[in-house]
Amino acid sequence: MKDLFKGCWTVPNLLSLLRILVIPVFAYFFIEGNAVLAILMLALSGISDFLDGKIARKFNQVSALGKVLDPVADKLTQITLAVLLFTSFNNAQDETLKAFSWVFLVFIIKELIMVVFGGIMLLLNLRPGAAEIYGKVATFAFYFIMILIVAFGPEVGMLREALFTLPQTLMIILVVVSAILTIVAFISYLPGTFKQFKTKFSKK
Repeated sequence: MKDLFKGCWTVPNLLSLLRILVIPVFAYFFIEGNAVLAILMLALSGISDFLDGKIARKFNQVSALGKVLDPVADKLTQITLAVLLFTSFNNAQDETLKAFSWVFLVFIIKELIMVVFGGIMLLLNLRPGAAEIYGKVATFAFYFIMILIVAFGPEVGMLREALFTLPQTLMIILVVVSAILTIVAFISYLPGTFKQFKTKFSKK
């Protein structure tokens, strides 16, 4: 635990902490229907997610705490977004959108599984794997697509009446692509995770 907080006061860690603090603020503005501030909070979260990794690598500010904070911020953000959109689409008037709402459970279940197993690994003194290319692509696609839906999605988009509405078919395709990328990213974590558990228990 001492090593976890060694050299923790870094810009990337503060950005990850900012992302965590932004989550309830975004949820509040989303529920209240404040389009500009909700989308601004979501964009701020996505930009800070992009910057913290870049800064950590460029200025050699990679830390043990950062390797925990960054995925925690990602998972909390994605779970919050998926829950809010699942609820919104589940209450939609259009039956297709209502049926489509269940796709968001893919994101929720995947992130909850990773949170549980990540916690178990930390308790066993194992280190959850860092995001590989699949995870990074899936995260980028998730943020980009969800910002589009929050802004312009049919029935739920906060700016759809002022600007334009994302075609329903296109939105469904984008979310399905994001869900597939999420599943691929999840599968990519499994070999490294199983290897750590195998090494841990084979020593006993």
